[in-house]
Amino acid sequence: MKLFKIDRKNYQDSSFSINKVTDDHFLKIWHFHPEMELVLILESTGTRFIGDSVSKFCAGEIILLGPDLPHMWLNDPEYFKPNSSLKARAIAIHFTKDFLGKDFFYKTEFQKINQLLRKAELGLKFNNINQKLLDRLKTLDQFSSFERTLRFLEILNALSYESFSQISSSTYLKNIQSSKNQELNKVYEYIFKNFKNQIALEDVASLIPMNTSAFSRFFSKVHKKSFTRYLNEIRIGYACKMLMEQYYPITIICFESGFNSLSNFNKQFKIITGKTPSEYANYHSSNL
Repeated sequence: MKLFKIDRKNYQDSSFSINKVTDDHFLKIWHFHPEMELVLILESTGTRFIGDSVSKFCAGEIILLGPDLPHMWLNDPEYFKPNSSLKARAIAIHFTKDFLGKDFFYKTEFQKINQLLRKAELGLKFNNINQKLLDRLKTLDQFSSFERTLRFLEILNALSYESFSQISSSTYLKNIQSSKNQELNKVYEYIFKNFKNQIALEDVASLIPMNTSAFSRFFSKVHKKSFTRYLNEIRIGYACKMLMEQYYPITIICFESGFNSLSNFNKQFKIITGKTPSEYANYHSSNL
């Protein structure tokens, strides 16, 4: 899964771009771009890869990505079947941090937005967005460039007061900034492509390349956790999303998440979440 840099400069008569996407599936490319990206998923399901995070996605979610943060929305397998009637629909807004001027968001009136844009370096998922704000996003492209800009500022301001969750780990951006740690991108790409399968430490270490002992020490120093723990967290995070969807039995989720035994899956799930898979599913079912 090679990382691509994509040119998103398509501003026409505006300082930012609005793209309404309707296709059989989303762009199947692990990529990044210097622009920030605000995404509203209108229709479709699948797995999103953002920074060092792997998680399920569905319609209705809003994501804000910082500049140069690698990402990909990969639709579920049924979207790629011949004669599938499924569609992937989304609204994607691309803009630079200084799209209204270098110091614009440093003004007192825009401090909340400025804080939001800084936090978005790690990717943000907004929680429980109200319908009024969703409608603002859906109709943004219907206005003149001046009105569109004012309304986009209102959207960013409204989002700055909403509840959100950080997507990538706190150490992710720090990890990839040095020339040596940039090699970790190869590791993330490999994990994202193969986390549902068995992954040998030797194969991952060879990507940098390092011997297994040196790689283990390097990875633990960067992430403050072992490679095995990190991989299990990715797999359990993916399993949690499947459990919340309530579509699949636990046995299927176990193997779909990359574990080769139910006992180990249950053990790791308990270690990482503090609950058994059944307890986790029941808890979220009762809180719907």
